[in-house]
Amino acid sequence: MASRTNNPHLALWIAATGLSHGELARRVAAEAVHLGHRQITPDATRVRRWIDGERPRSPVPTLLAAILSETVGQPLTPGDLGLTAAGAVLDTIQVPLLTEAAAQTLAGWTQMDLFMDRRETLKLAVGAPLVLAAERMLGGTSRPLNRAHQGFDTDTVSALEEVTVFFTQADATKGGGLYRAAIVAQLAEVARRIQDGVPADLRARVFAATADLAALAGWVSHDCGRYATAQRYWSYGIYAAGEAGQRDRGVEIVTRMSHQMIYLGRPRDALGLLEVAAAKADRPAAKALVASQTGRVHAALGDEHLAESHLGTADDLLADGLGEVPTWVAYFDAAEHAGARAVSARDLAALGRPHGGASVYFYDALKLRAPGFDRVRVMDRVGLAAALFDEGEVEEAATAAQQALDDAARVDSALVASRLNTLLDATRPYRTPLVDEVRGRARDLAAARPTTVAA
Repeated sequence: MASRTNNPHLALWIAATGLSHGELARRVAAEAVHLGHRQITPDATRVRRWIDGERPRSPVPTLLAAILSETVGQPLTPGDLGLTAAGAVLDTIQVPLLTEAAAQTLAGWTQMDLFMDRRETLKLAVGAPLVLAAERMLGGTSRPLNRAHQGFDTDTVSALEEVTVFFTQADATKGGGLYRAAIVAQLAEVARRIQDGVPADLRARVFAATADLAALAGWVSHDCGRYATAQRYWSYGIYAAGEAGQRDRGVEIVTRMSHQMIYLGRPRDALGLLEVAAAKADRPAAKALVASQTGRVHAALGDEHLAESHLGTADDLLADGLGEVPTWVAYFDAAEHAGARAVSARDLAALGRPHGGASVYFYDALKLRAPGFDRVRVMDRVGLAAALFDEGEVEEAATAAQQALDDAARVDSALVASRLNTLLDATRPYRTPLVDEVRGRARDLAAARPTTVAA
């Protein structure tokens, strides 16, 4: 019996082609005849049934994928069209490159996120599908829309920009847990307004602000342990950045996706994403960010030579000056790069390839951090304490750890919890009352801020 579950995947990709149901049916029939399947003669009504959830028999899914791939200029599979085994609704990282259809996809993701808050229902994309999706999104172009009704005016765009700045600052200070639902709700409202239409003279501002908001929604979702949800928001952020004519904005978002892959223990996937980002980066700030992150990944893989090569490239770019730095990448500075060097030194040491003490770089990062980045400063402090334990400076490490734990208690962040687990690992060789106190406090804080959500 045919499934009656609505198929938004197929509906969105058909919308992206601009084909009517009747024209699509004619093309499927013509291709079927060409391949010797004369019994396949769909009409517009049959296409509507497919969209409503009816699953066509083989070889129709393959025919549809071929026709839609050719029309939109992107390779699609029957799975991309929702024509394989049923999965979570809108469980895809690929965004149809049409403003209205993409906004509908985003609206679907936010609805799932807000109304299924206790579970992450999406599937995390990893490996080749993830890297290929990033490459498609950074290289894609969209079709223009002509809508009579507009969802934005100058005042609403200004309000969107201002609220995004507020949420960004709040996240950097307190962590994403407290604000995530509000950020996702704001993104849902933006998706609704985009579907109503975007005036041509405001298009760049609307999509630039939307890219910032989607990137932030992805980051706070990642910081709350909702990894697949984060990917979906980031993918829309890359798309929106392209609509705004800000390809380097999309590059920055891909580096966030690579950061997630490192965090989840998939450095090869992180490297694949960064190779895509490096090929697209234009601004010195974007190039420096990609180089710094790439060096960090090579360190995680134990390749000291390549790690130093890329980290050195970032050193040189920073020393030469990054020129005009957009707000969305302003966080990447000498302090952020020092943090990358610190983690790289830590990872190389753990793999038996010492490359200087990580504590030196953590001290540099803390000294250079600008005000307003409380969460990353806490991570630096915890990282410093762990590095000092690893380096055998037990008394200094315990003192640094107490200060770090005082600060960590004020930040709601799964990223901080993960760094606390690193600290716990570093304390294991030592059994003193002071270290036991550190271990107990760190264990309690990490338990209160788990690194993943319940599945």
